[in-house]
Amino acid sequence: MPGWLEAGLWGLLGGAALVVGAAVAWFVRVPSRVVAGVMAFGAGVLISALAFDLAQEAADTGGLPVTALSFLAGALVYVAANAVLARHGARHRKRSGGQQPSESQQGGSGAAIAIGALLDGVPESVVLGVGLLGGGGVSTAVVAAVFISNVPEGLSSAAGMKKAGRGAGYVFGVWGGIALVSALAAALGYLALGGASPQLVAGITALAAGAILTMVADTMIPEAFERTHVLTGLITTLGFLVAFTISRLGA
Repeated sequence: MPGWLEAGLWGLLGGAALVVGAAVAWFVRVPSRVVAGVMAFGAGVLISALAFDLAQEAADTGGLPVTALSFLAGALVYVAANAVLARHGARHRKRSGGQQPSESQQGGSGAAIAIGALLDGVPESVVLGVGLLGGGGVSTAVVAAVFISNVPEGLSSAAGMKKAGRGAGYVFGVWGGIALVSALAAALGYLALGGASPQLVAGITALAAGAILTMVADTMIPEAFERTHVLTGLITTLGFLVAFTISRLGA
């Protein structure tokens, strides 16, 4: 199988988890505390994958200065883009309660939320595509982290969309579209960086990792803490431990 196709399929798998979460939210009434608990678990999983797979691999390959600068740049880019989208109604796009505005409350918020969801998903997909460069296989821990975290992301956000009065066409159109874009981003990441230097690949990996960590802090942890409160830290730690164990077993 061509490398770009394999990368695209891994990206599609990660994106499909968002659709799964959205479908659960649309057809099943999931208690908000359960949604928050799964979100906290997913946040811990992602943090572990960032620390022990993405950031460490980038530092080993490209060196600490490149990794640190790229990681910070990814965070800054995400914050800037997120600030723009927040002004147009996408601040609470991952929230499952009534925080998301309806289109009548804030015109253009539907498009902003869709773009925001795309902003959250693309860095993860790029990481999956880049991980296949050099003939290596994609990291099991990273794939598990993306999938496990995307299910509650899709679930929580879709629940909020439903409460804001958005229809099934919008909800599944957004998440289905993002799943396809995730596949495309992973494939393009593989193709665009196929002949790149190890330092550039490390920089791109760290850039995406910085954006992902910022996304976790800005959108996932607030949703988790609102409902699980004192248990948030414990559940996040369990997610971290599970991902760390997967990483060690796959080493």
